[in-house]
Amino acid sequence: MHPTIQKFHDLVLAHDHDGVPALMAEDVRFQPPTYWATWNGRAAVGAVLAHVNQVFTDFQYRRVMGAGNDWALEFQCKVDGLDCVGVDLITLNDDGLMQEFEVVMRPYKTIGALRAAMNARVAADPAFAEHKSALS
Repeated sequence: MHPTIQKFHDLVLAHDHDGVPALMAEDVRFQPPTYWATWNGRAAVGAVLAHVNQVFTDFQYRRVMGAGNDWALEFQCKVDGLDCVGVDLITLNDDGLMQEFEVVMRPYKTIGALRAAMNARVAADPAFAEHKSALS
């Protein structure tokens, strides 16, 4: 496994999100499963993922697949008591940092619960307002 992917995997499982932004390119792009938009930049993506790390419970990776710069990390978790299966699709740049990060999930009901939980967390986080301009 690529060292960046291994480190990301380990940090997520340890619920230690502080080290995750250092694994990202400064201009990383993140596509969430909850709406058709993209978060741009290390600070904004790091903030979004930190909140997600608090919303997901019983999180575990089921499989890690990939080689070179392209990786798929299949996971399962719960969101507000609802079961979920998803995949982190990650593309690394030539420096080994996360350049593209997309999350796909199912079922639909759980994605709705994730969106509601994230909206509530972001609304209650005054520091998050500075990241709104990073959404395109």
